[in-house]
Amino acid sequence: MKRLLYLLRIITTIILISFFNFSSKSQSIDVLFVGNSYTYYNNLPQLISNIALSFGDTVNTESSTPGGASFFGHVNNATTLAKINQQPWDYVVLQDQSQKPSLSPSYVATNVYPYATQLVDAIQLNNICAEPVFYMTWGRKNGDASNCAAYPPVCTYLGMQQRLRESYLEMGITNSATVSPVGMAWKNYMELDSITDLYNTDGSHPSIYGSYLAACTFYATIFKKSPIGSTFIPSQIDPSTGNLIQQVAANTVLDSLSTWNIFNADFEIDTSSNSIAFTNHSSNYDSLTWFFGDGMQSNDVHPSHNYSSSGVYQIQLVIYTNQGCFSDTASYTYSVSSSNDIINQTINDVYAYPNPTNNLIKIKIVNFNGSFKAELYDFTGKLLETTNKNFLSLGDYPSGTYLLKVAYGDKVEKLKVIKD
Repeated sequence: MKRLLYLLRIITTIILISFFNFSSKSQSIDVLFVGNSYTYYNNLPQLISNIALSFGDTVNTESSTPGGASFFGHVNNATTLAKINQQPWDYVVLQDQSQKPSLSPSYVATNVYPYATQLVDAIQLNNICAEPVFYMTWGRKNGDASNCAAYPPVCTYLGMQQRLRESYLEMGITNSATVSPVGMAWKNYMELDSITDLYNTDGSHPSIYGSYLAACTFYATIFKKSPIGSTFIPSQIDPSTGNLIQQVAANTVLDSLSTWNIFNADFEIDTSSNSIAFTNHSSNYDSLTWFFGDGMQSNDVHPSHNYSSSGVYQIQLVIYTNQGCFSDTASYTYSVSSSNDIINQTINDVYAYPNPTNNLIKIKIVNFNGSFKAELYDFTGKLLETTNKNFLSLGDYPSGTYLLKVAYGDKVEKLKVIKD
């Protein structure tokens, strides 16, 4: 009987090719920046535009960034409100005064959150499809001395950074908005490089290194593409440091899209029983529809489904934002084979997607949570790149076919990947 159940489970073995929905097409977007000197130092909007241009994308920008401005100030600033209503922006970046969101939860609830919501309301009144993006800033180099006595958590950089993280994530969730985790990218970078100073001499504003890291983080946040391989690195930054900055920004954003409430369709499946269970990992959406490829569909968040016959089925999860302005799709190709077919079938646990790709490729190992090593080779056998991250960039390599070798546990699997 156990053998029969085992064979029945084998019948529903699945081969997955998952298409993680990073856009590979060039895009042109209009972005308004509402903030202060943390935005205008080193001309952050232009840095973002230059990175985008290096990948064939276009970012048209406008700014309202008076020094020291807060959300409260912008709500009452005629220039800011006029710029919000100037055109139907694709994205509006919102950055509060650098200290206020790091203060006590009760202070932030009274003096930050209401004005953040008022700005979001004004943005979406002008264009319901505009995406607000909260700009998570960083803790000051030595903490906030001016507020230390009144609120001790901000006496140190780490305490201040933690409060900024909490407050900006709350604003993102409450307002169904994206968060660009610049402050966390700074933290991650400083853990790797203690020599490069992300701060200006005042220990608060960004140096060109800090602004470039912010720009790379914004590019990854808005485009859901890796900045790794961008040919634009400011002349003040040496290429090796620039490359590390790109890598940290990519890791910070793309490893944790749901954490930053970035609009993204994603799911996984569980094939441990005859009924296939789907777990939805999408973020920042309002409604969804599952298409199972056999004529059936569901609007459940985490559905299950049975296939009555063998075949190849294209499964799609489509998510939608408020008012149906945007949609995003994650797909799996699902193969149900008969027990006779399965005998000669090779079952892979490692998947690389999207494949083909023109830049970023994501690596997924089914039912494995340990460390792994991925190596990318060209078809002459030359080793090009090694990583233990769950993605790598092919942006610097010419179009063609490559070999991806993934070692995990006591297994090694090889996959063919194609660069468009």
